[in-house]
Amino acid sequence: MPKYKIALVSYLNSRPFLFGLENYSFKNEIEVLLDTPARIADLLLKKEVDLALVPVAVIPKMKKHFMLPGFGIGCSGEVQSVCVFAESKIERCESILLDYQSRTSVLLTKILLQKHWKLSLREKKTTQGYENNIRGAQAGLVIGDRALMLRDSFPYMYDLGTEWKKMTKLPFVFAAWVSNKKIPQSISEELTSAFQLGINSIDKLIKEEKLKKNFAGFDIEYYLKHAINFSLDKEKLEAMNLFLKYTEDLN
Repeated sequence: MPKYKIALVSYLNSRPFLFGLENYSFKNEIEVLLDTPARIADLLLKKEVDLALVPVAVIPKMKKHFMLPGFGIGCSGEVQSVCVFAESKIERCESILLDYQSRTSVLLTKILLQKHWKLSLREKKTTQGYENNIRGAQAGLVIGDRALMLRDSFPYMYDLGTEWKKMTKLPFVFAAWVSNKKIPQSISEELTSAFQLGINSIDKLIKEEKLKKNFAGFDIEYYLKHAINFSLDKEKLEAMNLFLKYTEDLN
C-alpha cells in the first residue's frame, strides 16, 4: 500500500508537528518530506504530496483544497521569526529584499507596506545569501530560523505578526495543513492525534533544542510556547480570510 506523503517546513516552528509525525504509531504508514515553504507549496500544487503544511497564500491557486481542521502555524502579535530588518527606519528605506523561501510572508510584507506603513519601496527578488545585502537604505524580509539568528544584528527590526495585529487587531496565520483531495477520516484522526502528541511534547523539544545550541541567546521556550500558535481557531480563520482578501487587492 502506498505511503501517505506529508510535507512540512524544516523550521523550528514546525518541530512539534514533525515530532508527532515521527513518534506516533502510524509513522510507518507515512512518508515525510522537509523543505522550504515555497518549495512545499509547489509540491502540493503539482500533487506530488498528499498533505502539506503550506503558506496560506497558496490556497487561492488550488482548484480544490481541503484543510485539516484545528492546526497550523500562526501568532497573535509578535511571531519573532518573520521580520523585516534594516539599518534605517522603514520610512527611510528605498528598497526591500523579499525572502525567496516565502510566499505568505512576502505578500504580508506588501500588504503592510501598502496599507499599514503606506510606503512604496522597490521590491527585489532574492537568492541564497541575500541577507548580506541588507544595508543602507535597503531593508530585507527574512523568515524562519534565519530570522531568529538575525534578531540582534540590525538596529531596526519589524515583526510582521506585531505589525499585522496593530493594523487589524487580529491574529495571523502563516501556514495551514492543506490537501488537494479530501482527507480520509481515518488519516485525519491519526494526524490529529500525532500533532497533539507533538504539541504536548514541547517541553521535551525545548530541552533537545537547547542541547543543540543552534539558537544561543534566543528564548526557545517563549518562542514555542507563546510566540507561535499551533491552533487554528475561528478568529484565526477570520484573519486568514481577511489576508486572502487583501492579497486580491494587490493583483
